[in-house]
Amino acid sequence: MPLYAYRCDEDGPVDVMRPMGAAPPVLACPTCGADAPRMITAPRLRADRARVAAIDRAESSRTEPTVVSAPPPRPAGPRPAPRLDPRTAALPRP
Repeated sequence: MPLYAYRCDEDGPVDVMRPMGAAPPVLACPTCGADAPRMITAPRLRADRARVAAIDRAESSRTEPTVVSAPPPRPAGPRPAPRLDPRTAALPRP
């Protein structure tokens, strides 16, 4: 749910969380009740820390990919046989 910013002349900025597109152009200030017009700001969406960390990692890897010293280890044990698609069962096999 996005945060919308409003500015009251007496009390300063007021942040209000509303559904997307449901914010009115003018809001009554919760402190003094005066009209507070909506300010145009960059989008601010509330997200949990794990999601923000994932976005930050993806953003940084775009220009600075992580450097690895070796390929990832192979899993121990035999590899499972691939699952055959029943739609291709009637096709000739080499």
